[in-house]
Amino acid sequence: MATIASDKMVLVDTSVWIDYFRKKEEVYDRLNRLMDQGRVCCARLIVAELIQGAKEKKEIGVIKNLLDVFPILEEGEDTWLRAGILSYNIRRKGKEVGLADCYLAIMATDSESVIYTFDQHFKVMTKFLSKMQLAETLA
Repeated sequence: MATIASDKMVLVDTSVWIDYFRKKEEVYDRLNRLMDQGRVCCARLIVAELIQGAKEKKEIGVIKNLLDVFPILEEGEDTWLRAGILSYNIRRKGKEVGLADCYLAIMATDSESVIYTFDQHFKVMTKFLSKMQLAETLA
């Protein structure tokens, strides 16, 4: 995947946050660097996914803080509708991508943010959203 331009905000997907909270060195270092640069943004859905997977109640408080620390991507009036259409179009081509990830792809594309994820199905969506940008390796 392409290196992220230094001026782009980065929507950090659930898969990356999980590795960050587990302090996996490479992810931990990269994400800390992005945070230091003020380039991390968040979506409420990602926070909800992280809370859903919390192992202990104290983790929920840490996760909820993401909403106070990072800019939150706001959905447009038709974000869910467009996510549904994206999911439909992908399914018609014989692929499966969950509605939540289609929603995040629409949110990131609308905000011109890059998605930092380890989930391979986001690559499928790049064929349907020409302006969507993914990155696993960060500058």
